[in-house]
Amino acid sequence: MRSGLLRALFSGEAATAAERIALYSRLPRTCGCIIAGAALAVSGAVIQGVLSNPLAAPNVIGVNAGAGLAAALCCALVPLAAFAGALFSVLLVLLIAERTGASRITLVLAGVAVSGILSAGIDAIVTFRPEALNGYSDFRIGSLANLTMQRITPAFWVALCALALLFTLTNELDVLMLGQETAHSLGVKTGRMRVILLALAAALAGAAVSFAGLIGFVGLIVPHIMRRFAGDESRFLLPASALGGASLLTLCDLAARMLFTPYELPVGILLSLFGGPFFIWLLFRQRKGRSHD
Repeated sequence: MRSGLLRALFSGEAATAAERIALYSRLPRTCGCIIAGAALAVSGAVIQGVLSNPLAAPNVIGVNAGAGLAAALCCALVPLAAFAGALFSVLLVLLIAERTGASRITLVLAGVAVSGILSAGIDAIVTFRPEALNGYSDFRIGSLANLTMQRITPAFWVALCALALLFTLTNELDVLMLGQETAHSLGVKTGRMRVILLALAAALAGAAVSFAGLIGFVGLIVPHIMRRFAGDESRFLLPASALGGASLLTLCDLAARMLFTPYELPVGILLSLFGGPFFIWLLFRQRKGRSHD
């Protein structure tokens, strides 16, 4: 059995039912979990670092919703459109926060507002053009069912390039985390570097959304957990977040498939059940920190 599965993986041809399931169902789904989990987790770590806000994450500040709206508008070019939408939303939230006073709570509230508007745009598109987004329910919740290698391949290359570039910019990210004035005094062009880092974070989030839908909370939960093990230094945090995100999403997807057999729960629901309380805990933690100050 094991030799048959290995032969099927290397040859791309399956002779038995088990080999077909492994090759055409399990393999694409596992690869999708690894790519989406790593991309969302690293995206969250970068966004939190650039914005100096531990409450920021792709789903919280509207990056995922922006990617979803653009993907709904341009289904023929999903990965590219998702990146453009994600970049637009993160820059819009940054602009609103800076114009109104870039406090942590202002940034989160601006993100919630932008996310709501963009989600309403997705709903409007699906209302008027139901065929624009097949499997809309799974897309909106976040699901890794029915993936194919052809569907995730473009997102893989986008995520790989973005990760490679981010790993070369870890020093700049660490300097930005010291504060805008300190970074500027050290010779970093803060405005341009923030846009570059946010664009790469948007590329990661857009790549994940293009095939996994609006999966939330991976980019919020994983960086916080990984900081306890890898610290705040980006050269350690980003690889740790990629590994943690891939592991978390793979385990959650496995649990979503097995806990309610014969029914399958979309992985986005399971993540929201854990991510919502985690976000509330972070809010209380931030409030307690401010009261001590």
